[in-house]
Amino acid sequence: MRLPEDVYAAADARLAEADARVAAAYPGERPGRQPVHTVYVPASQYRTRLVADWGKQAMRVFVEHEDLLDLPPDEYERVRLKLLTEPIEDLRIDFEDGFGRVPDDVEDAAALAAGQTLATTGGTPFCGIRFKSFEAATRRRGIRTLDLFLTGLLDNGPLPPGFVVTLPKVTAIEQVSVAAEVLARLESAYDLPEGALRFEVQIETSQSIVDLDGTLAVPRIVQAADGRCTGLHYGTYDYSAGLGIAAAYQSMEHPVADLAKGLMQVSAAGTGVRLSDGSTNKLPVGDALPAAWAEHLRLVRRSLERGFYQGWDLHPHQLPTRFAATYAFYRSGFAEAAGRLTAYAAKVDGGVLDEPATAQALAVYLLRGLDCGALDEGELPFGRPELEKYARREV
Repeated sequence: MRLPEDVYAAADARLAEADARVAAAYPGERPGRQPVHTVYVPASQYRTRLVADWGKQAMRVFVEHEDLLDLPPDEYERVRLKLLTEPIEDLRIDFEDGFGRVPDDVEDAAALAAGQTLATTGGTPFCGIRFKSFEAATRRRGIRTLDLFLTGLLDNGPLPPGFVVTLPKVTAIEQVSVAAEVLARLESAYDLPEGALRFEVQIETSQSIVDLDGTLAVPRIVQAADGRCTGLHYGTYDYSAGLGIAAAYQSMEHPVADLAKGLMQVSAAGTGVRLSDGSTNKLPVGDALPAAWAEHLRLVRRSLERGFYQGWDLHPHQLPTRFAATYAFYRSGFAEAAGRLTAYAAKVDGGVLDEPATAQALAVYLLRGLDCGALDEGELPFGRPELEKYARREV
């Protein structure tokens, strides 16, 4: 070697600040389970037996129309068991578009009651509320609703695991900063641990993608959340309408949707912030059920193939196709993924040259399949602890 030590030391010194910045901004994939969907329910419809009722409705339509899905026996049984035991993975009680604008006393009472009901009911691994946006017209109402909801919730029990709130319609980066500050004040007011209240940001305005000065807004939204942003959720119809797309052509697969979601992926990669696709407004009811199911199956699969492992569901009849498409995605690929990871671990040459980053992706894929019930640990050559090590690139 011909370079003296001072060259190495100078490189370390020059890049120390950049190293720290990158490490803080890009901690990597967040460990733990991600729900495969978020179910939005208007607060006016939220009730004690809602999860059970959705499960019953979903099971009924699943059994009545199972021929339309044509599932292999194993996948059929997995979907049936999922609808029976965990029909909703992530429930969002909606005080925004799904609730509308009502007199303040009506929303006050609904917020308090919803918090009380959630505290005494639970029933889903993930839950939370969507409050009104931090734009001037709805800001105070949104903060008040969240405050009253927490009163009803925390006066009757602890903060549920997997609790997260949703910030909609961001039109300025500062709204995200202020939302983070409000959550910090609420933690103090309710004696919650620092960082206990986290939020997802809905990407449903053009300003959420490109800011007024022409810069990319999404990474700045993540930064402005001060570590509290857990997810970016694409809002299909608000975003499309805001860009002037005619109603008949608004879709999860419209080019403007794919552009926005691509920018979301680039901005969130490595930050630990998770992504969710939006919803379809074509509900599988009545004579529309066969066509709506076929479209939902296709769109869910499309999202999964493009790296969006979560989406929105708005009706009980969408649950069978959500789980059918999700389980087919993981079951159709798990043998190859397990084989490639096994070959990588054994350093065996095969038909695909996999690198550490790909091994990590294979492990994350298998873990996601386990988490949602598509796969069983006994089917795989690796147990969960080993998969988690590969997912963290510790192997």
